[in-house]
Amino acid sequence: MALSNVLQAPPAGFNFDHAARNAELEALFDGPVPKPVKTGTTIAGVVFKDGVVLGADTRATSSEVVADKMCSKIHYIAPNIYCCGAGTAADTEKTTELLSSNLTIFSLNSGRNPRVVMAVNILQEMLYRYHGQIGASLILGGVDCTGNHLYTVGPYGSVNAMPYLAMGSGDLAALGILEDGYKPHLELDKAKELVRTAIHAGIMNDLASGNNIDICVITREGADYIRPYQVSEYKDKRKTKYKYGAGTTAVLTEKVVPVKLEVVEETVQRMDTA
Repeated sequence: MALSNVLQAPPAGFNFDHAARNAELEALFDGPVPKPVKTGTTIAGVVFKDGVVLGADTRATSSEVVADKMCSKIHYIAPNIYCCGAGTAADTEKTTELLSSNLTIFSLNSGRNPRVVMAVNILQEMLYRYHGQIGASLILGGVDCTGNHLYTVGPYGSVNAMPYLAMGSGDLAALGILEDGYKPHLELDKAKELVRTAIHAGIMNDLASGNNIDICVITREGADYIRPYQVSEYKDKRKTKYKYGAGTTAVLTEKVVPVKLEVVEETVQRMDTA
């Protein structure tokens, strides 16, 4: 094999080379086909008088298993733009990293912060290109020279602009709180409390949302990412010690295979210390 093929860098972006293979295997499989794993999240955002407040829970789930209790769902995009992600954790991480990288190059070339609508257009084009294969539902919030903005971007590239938004498996409970408590030109403290209450409502009404609450406040002066903003009031207390002595689990078979290695070539190089 040529060395150039071994050291060839993978193409940028997402790779769906195994999609056709998975479809063929599914057609040949006689038993029940594994179903997609359900994930859960509650994310929300509110536009207030001087900027935008974003909030999210910190529980990452894999079906009925809590995979991570301190997952960060508020992602940095630019100094004036942050993004909340719901859906597949790997997809939201990679999508926001690609967006942040593109906007960083723009800022280095232009010498100014990007506009929020520019980030939304990049996300919309990226997600629509893959027709929903990227499981990322995003709430994008930021402040630029045109004002305070809050957008939602769906997995298929749909975009909505609203003064308050919620997404994820606990969005119905969160939206009920936002619709009841939102008023135009909110003060910062009231906006933070409204987002906190909305995320807490999602946590209490959705098993896949939980643990702590993170909040990010974006204004013209900068961003304040508060992690955690509220620590979970429900702590796990182990009633016993899960330590087992040697021999608790029986060893049925044991086999030791010696590995023989042969030195084909040995070279010694001296380090240049001059």
